[in-house]
Amino acid sequence: MESKKYVYLFSEGNASMKNLLGGKGANLAEMTTLGIPVPQGFIVTTEACTKFYEDGRKIADSIIEEMKNAIADLESKTGKKFGSTENPLLVSVRSGARVSMPGMMDTILNLGLNDEAVEGLAKLTGNPRFAYDSYRRFIQMFSDVAMGIEKRYFENVLDSVKEAKGVSLDTDLTADDLKEVVVKYKEIYKKEKGEDFPNNPVDQMVASVQAVFQSWENPRAIVYRRLNDIPGDWGTAVNVQAMVFGNMGADSGTGVAFTRDPATGENVIFGEYLINAQGEDVVAGIRTPQPISKLQEEMPKCYKEFYDIAHKLENHYKDMQDMEFTIEQGKLYFLQTRNGKRTAQAALKIAVDLVEEGLLTKEQAILKVDPKQLDSLLHPTFDPAELKKTEVIAKGLPASPGAACGKVYFTAEDAKFAHDKGEKVVLVRLETSPEDIEGMIAAEGILTVRGGMTSHAAVVARGMGTCCVAGCGEVSVNEEEKIFSVGGKTYREGDYISLDGSTGNVYGGAVKTQTPEISGHFGTFMKWADDIRKLKVRTNADTPRDAKQAIEFGAEGIGLCRTEHMFFHEERIAAVREMIVAKTEEQRRKALDKILPMQKGDFIEIYEAMQGNPVTIRFLDPPLHEFLPTSEEDIADLAEEMGLELEELKNTIASLHEFNPMMGHRGCRLSVSYPEIAEMQTRAVIEAAIEVKRRHGSDVVPEIMIPLVGEIKELKYVKDIVVKTADSVIKNSGVELQYKVGTMIEIPRAALTADEIAKEAEFFSFGTNDLTQMTFGFSRDDAAKFLKDYYEKKIYESDPFQKLDQNGVGKLVKMAAELGKSTRPNIKLGICGEHGGDPASVEFCHEVGLNYVSCSPFRVPVARLAAAQAQVKNRK
Repeated sequence: MESKKYVYLFSEGNASMKNLLGGKGANLAEMTTLGIPVPQGFIVTTEACTKFYEDGRKIADSIIEEMKNAIADLESKTGKKFGSTENPLLVSVRSGARVSMPGMMDTILNLGLNDEAVEGLAKLTGNPRFAYDSYRRFIQMFSDVAMGIEKRYFENVLDSVKEAKGVSLDTDLTADDLKEVVVKYKEIYKKEKGEDFPNNPVDQMVASVQAVFQSWENPRAIVYRRLNDIPGDWGTAVNVQAMVFGNMGADSGTGVAFTRDPATGENVIFGEYLINAQGEDVVAGIRTPQPISKLQEEMPKCYKEFYDIAHKLENHYKDMQDMEFTIEQGKLYFLQTRNGKRTAQAALKIAVDLVEEGLLTKEQAILKVDPKQLDSLLHPTFDPAELKKTEVIAKGLPASPGAACGKVYFTAEDAKFAHDKGEKVVLVRLETSPEDIEGMIAAEGILTVRGGMTSHAAVVARGMGTCCVAGCGEVSVNEEEKIFSVGGKTYREGDYISLDGSTGNVYGGAVKTQTPEISGHFGTFMKWADDIRKLKVRTNADTPRDAKQAIEFGAEGIGLCRTEHMFFHEERIAAVREMIVAKTEEQRRKALDKILPMQKGDFIEIYEAMQGNPVTIRFLDPPLHEFLPTSEEDIADLAEEMGLELEELKNTIASLHEFNPMMGHRGCRLSVSYPEIAEMQTRAVIEAAIEVKRRHGSDVVPEIMIPLVGEIKELKYVKDIVVKTADSVIKNSGVELQYKVGTMIEIPRAALTADEIAKEAEFFSFGTNDLTQMTFGFSRDDAAKFLKDYYEKKIYESDPFQKLDQNGVGKLVKMAAELGKSTRPNIKLGICGEHGGDPASVEFCHEVGLNYVSCSPFRVPVARLAAAQAQVKNRK
């Protein structure tokens, strides 16, 4: 039997092999076949990564043998030799998962250098400064990434040498200075590891590939995967590529560029480069780079070649490309290309432009925008009137658009802690690194002192739709003292600042924000999505304001109106409490009579806001004790207000206490015990619909949803009350009105007996929040305390309350949908849990044949696009 192949030369692959070779490797292979100048190399596959973990984090000998053969091939192609003192072959070792995870995993450059090879490189290039600069970079990267020695030890040495020589830039150090740095770096290595720095290039390579595989499981990569729905079992490939050097003097350089502006989508080459530098210098944001347009002046021939290849790549991949390139002594090389991360505004403009330019069909364009990104378009921008009154304290690069206002925090941990307490946070850093990912997620906005438009902070913030101002050099940060100063003023942890990611302005103090206008490319693009999708999108809304907002965002009805939210208003709660503490049905009805006009008024406004679209109204769901006070003082006030004895009220409240309220006296169980509640709510729903029909002549079809049903008989009992009341109200009004009665499927037993329940229910709405709680046996409110342990131990990859568990809860949804249709073929099926706005869950709902999803107003555009994408993917 032929043994499995784990290592591929660039010349053996192509773009279609992304799952095996990773995104970066597949694109390097594709560029090789297109004849683009790519330094040659090989790919250790994602399957090798999976095997590495299966084998107890060890690279199999057979894979090491394959890597050695690939190195021999690379030696013959380049005429260089690993470890040679004459003409040494140096390689970079980079990660490359199936999907781009910028900065989340590790890279090692200049691998293959040792004390002999560095002399060979110096002789060969006639440039000892370059050779020792490359060597000190390699020792630091290898020590940090492969051996876990802290980077700061090396940075402190470099800083002290610069100080001793009286220079401020790395590039001002001479070859002799750098030799001194190398000696000190190797001393650090020996002290930390108890052995000399490894001299054998093959050992260096194996350790580095192993380090990249290990970095697939580092905390920042795990957080990023969870945020972006990337499965943990995919693994990463590793790309080993012959080095080309951007740090060989004034005719060399390195850069990162995009074929279009990733912030605005404008069709212009956008990027930055540094002369006499290596790639990490640009991405890490250690030096502030030049705009790509300047390359046209400095190296016109290189720029022309770069420009032509960039357009060739965009036309080939039919998408905006993010490219890394190096110029070595006047010769241009492309080190990678990938579909570029971009802001939501840019994504929409690029998608629409590519269709208008004839590169894409509308269906293809729909797949080019990440639905979650639309979120950033729907959230506030600064009020221009407020901006005029607020001082601009600094200006940086507008790295990721949007507006952010919050309290300053200087570490990812502090930012996350403050966010979890409910504070709005702005993360201020010298420069961000991938370790800061959790703080970046928690922040409203990010401000960095160093770094350009392609720095880590900028790329990650754009992907998340988070406002970011980068490279703000006039700000001086002291992270240890937790202060920053600018223009003679000092700002401390907890002080408010505001950032405008569209202009780069930093404002001292809090600035009011406003809701953005949605138009232009957004409208065009979303119309295409609506024309393509089959799944309807409704909203979860309990107030007329939310309903109006959702209509503006394209909602086609309300999938969940929670009536209890209307009961908590100050002027209503007294009547609700009166109903709860009532001793007799007569007293209860008297209190319900006070609530009726209030509920009816709410429904009238909601029907009017929804402009004839369907409205699903869920009857009272929470246990009654939630409406009652808990403190001694509040109970005493209520007793006085209601003319009750304090002890009597305390006893009533105590009697309503439940050990497990989530599974207690709530939902349809309340209407079984107190049918008069269902009567009152039916009257309010139907009378409001009649009123709106009289006023506007438009049909309203209320959908009455009975929650928490687990048995057909309880549904029938409550439905009979609803039908009797509704029919009587309609008959007495003389107005014709249609209505539906259905149920929420949120108890596993309801899903298992859905064929029976469908005999009485005209529609099902899957309440996946409770269905998830009941299926997992987790309390949603308490699960957060222990789920982090489950992520760390790889028991779960994502929060089942954020992303529908398709294997378990999803199976119940699918089964209930099929059983329901078997009894009632025209049954209407929807979902109204939070999962209704999660793109992966929306796709699942499309696949199992639901009619609609319902989500919060701000997630409606996200669901509309996700539904269109599900249609395009499933059509394929």
